Amino acid sequence: MSNDASPDFYALDDLLESEEIELRDRVRDFCTREVTPIINDYWERAEFPFELVPKIAELGVAGGTVAGYGSAGMSAVAAGLVAAEWARADGSLGTFYGVHSFLAMQSIALLGDEEQRERWLPAMARMELIGAFGLTEPAHGSDAVALETSARRDGDEWVLNGAKKWIGNGTIADLVLIWARDEEGAVGGYVVPKGSIGWTATRMTGKTALRAVWQAEITLDEVRVPAENKLANCRSFKDVSVVLDRTRYTVAWRALGIAEAAYDLALKHTMQREQFGQPIAGYQLVQEKLARMLAEITSMRLLSWRLSKLADEGRMTAAMASMAKMNNCKKARQIVADARDLFGGDGILLEHHIARHHADIEAIYTFEGTDHVQALIVGRDITGISAITGRRTPRAEQKPAEPPQSI
Repeated sequence: MSNDASPDFYALDDLLESEEIELRDRVRDFCTREVTPIINDYWERAEFPFELVPKIAELGVAGGTVAGYGSAGMSAVAAGLVAAEWARADGSLGTFYGVHSFLAMQSIALLGDEEQRERWLPAMARMELIGAFGLTEPAHGSDAVALETSARRDGDEWVLNGAKKWIGNGTIADLVLIWARDEEGAVGGYVVPKGSIGWTATRMTGKTALRAVWQAEITLDEVRVPAENKLANCRSFKDVSVVLDRTRYTVAWRALGIAEAAYDLALKHTMQREQFGQPIAGYQLVQEKLARMLAEITSMRLLSWRLSKLADEGRMTAAMASMAKMNNCKKARQIVADARDLFGGDGILLEHHIARHHADIEAIYTFEGTDHVQALIVGRDITGISAITGRRTPRAEQKPAEPPQSI
């Protein structure tokens, strides 16, 4: 681990395979050279760093756990480590990468047929085509299962109508997966190419977090896509949930990455900043904060690693992923707040980076299921009763996801 990284207090690197460490360090070195020196300016201007896309493509990490088709084919542990490194450098780039690799590409890999995988995934792995994932709607966030966007068959085409909101990469993507209900009420995934007639994607402005990645509000007005653009193996919302469960564990890693960045910045600052004749790291209140921050990070690392190992073995459940997301995001939120506090007034200046992380963790805390919703998913698994619907949930429904290597 490089010298500027959080200390590996419990020697958790010993749990990692050499190729996992290599991938992590490759992304970390890239971010140190290419991302950290420029990202504050993009974040402040709310501009996406397009110049980085071809450089990211050269890293060969697109696709995460997707195997074949030119994709990285990582273990779930490696994918988590990579997700953490992007977030450690910048939450906006972490979102860009996560939407493209974990949501868009994995949806096609898991729910498309062989022809569809061959048609889209190789170009997406090279990042010649950028993907987006259109599930959330203006009226449906946590209750995404109630989506209202419609799809009707008309000859050799599907006709889509509806609206989507908070769609990462939505204004820049070449392919957007739109999730819609057909005339029989079944949820399907439809790959909509950029420039389709009736398609409007408007960049959302006024964000106070993840400012360097663009989310979109999308309107679909009689948008026609070829019948072969409907994902062949998506027949219900349960199929969509498989993808969401796979990506939720990477959000736990992303929270870890931001927490690590905050700790690293706080430690460096408190060692250098002098008040009353000594570095403020020498004061008891500061050391107590740093010690608790590192303890939480160490536990978050271990939880994330174990969850990913379970995913690699095909034993991860939705509730397991939700617990990690809930735990890590809440802890990261506190760690970043404590780190910002240790910076004093300097903590609100972008030049010190902590202000950007302090803002970005608020978005990560919320998306892919709020803290409360994650708790209810875990609670449903514990009790067998859904606090959302009030119905008992058969234990048999809580099935682990297939291992990522099977993609």
